[in-house]
Amino acid sequence: MESDSEMVAFPLLLTPIESNYRACTIPYRFPSDNPRKATPTELQWIDLFLNSIPSFKKRAEADDTVSDSATRAEKFAQRYSEILEDFKKDPESHGGPPDCILLCRLREQILRELGFRDIFKKVKDEENAKAISLFKEVIRLNDSFEEGPKRLENLARGIFAGNIFDLGSAQLAEVFSRDGMSFLASCQNLVPRPWVVDDLDSFKVRWSKKSWKKAIIFVDNSGADIILGILPFARELLRRGTQVVLAANDLPSINDVTYHELIEIISKLKDDKGMLEGVDTSNLLIANSGNDLPVIDLASVSQELAYLASDADLVVLEGMGRGIETNLYAQFKCDSVKIGMVKHPEVAQFLGGRLYDCVFKYNEVSSQ
Repeated sequence: MESDSEMVAFPLLLTPIESNYRACTIPYRFPSDNPRKATPTELQWIDLFLNSIPSFKKRAEADDTVSDSATRAEKFAQRYSEILEDFKKDPESHGGPPDCILLCRLREQILRELGFRDIFKKVKDEENAKAISLFKEVIRLNDSFEEGPKRLENLARGIFAGNIFDLGSAQLAEVFSRDGMSFLASCQNLVPRPWVVDDLDSFKVRWSKKSWKKAIIFVDNSGADIILGILPFARELLRRGTQVVLAANDLPSINDVTYHELIEIISKLKDDKGMLEGVDTSNLLIANSGNDLPVIDLASVSQELAYLASDADLVVLEGMGRGIETNLYAQFKCDSVKIGMVKHPEVAQFLGGRLYDCVFKYNEVSSQ
């Protein structure tokens, strides 16, 4: 599927979409705000994106697939910071007022125009190889828990621990370049419950009573996130008889896993009988979401994903970009889970939580 195919609305959004759905969670401005003057929240978020430029520039400089990468990386830093400074002076410039989707889109657009297709490719490949080597051990640990709430909580903790691997967060990008990430240590060191949004207990009750027919999981980062966090959870759903569709980005964006990369990862993890550590994968599908950003607007997904999702009864949005900064309050016609770690101080402030706090938001739709 090409990313320029016609996009459609995600069919499980509560309708009418126009009045029920807004992708961005944090409002940067309100109707009463002066349209020509940047709001305090806009300024705060523009600064967050400005602060991320040096780490993106560094990755771009090191991209050996692009000729003259140092000069082009400098151009990227210049152009993007100019646009962000323009927003401070006039929020209506460059297709504004800005929100997290527009700020991400402009960054990707400039990188792509300058010939940078995938500046995180090297680190993604390294992290995928590391996580693949740990997959068996993580599954063995998960399987050592007997059926029940403890086993599910361990899987949820694995998702949070994996989700730390996020190079879109300036602070984490720095930590990561310094000493890497230990998945199991991250599992142990999560902030204690109750988390800032914590519906895990009600999800455990639902999990114990009934399994879902079909789950759509919007995935996030490469490495530990997809391989050690999401795939053990997806495997558990498959084991319980749920059909699982993993929806991944069409094009590279930060260190998010793409559709093509995910196909490759899963083929490496499956044995010659098509089993994922003893679990049949004939009910596991990988879909191209049509998205090319680290956030997602569900009013615009690929036709392929819309077709596969039409009869699903569980939607999972994983990661800060897709499940917290966008879609935290999205309402669906079926059960939904938004799960991710809070990796920006600005998001922690909005939610009233701590940095590296966890969000597990579960909404049950009874009339199914």
